Amino acid sequence: MADVVIYTKHFCSYCVRAKALLAKKGVAFHEIDVSRDPAMRRWLTDVTGQSTVPQIFINGQSVGGCDDLHELDRFGELDALLQAPSRDG
Repeated sequence: MADVVIYTKHFCSYCVRAKALLAKKGVAFHEIDVSRDPAMRRWLTDVTGQSTVPQIFINGQSVGGCDDLHELDRFGELDALLQAPSRDG
């Protein structure tokens, strides 16, 4: 199963939607709240080119935000990403 990390903020409806989709698919994920961490938010912007949350990484690769995650699902690409083994095993 893939290693999924989702960077979020408090009171973010897009974060809730993204986590709900992952939960619906039975995917365990690691959530990192960046609400009070400006350094982490700057890092996310540097890495992804985006200043919004959520930012979702699957096996270390940025797949974008909530809309991107739902689009991957809509086109049948998300399940394959989630089934890929993590780099750790």
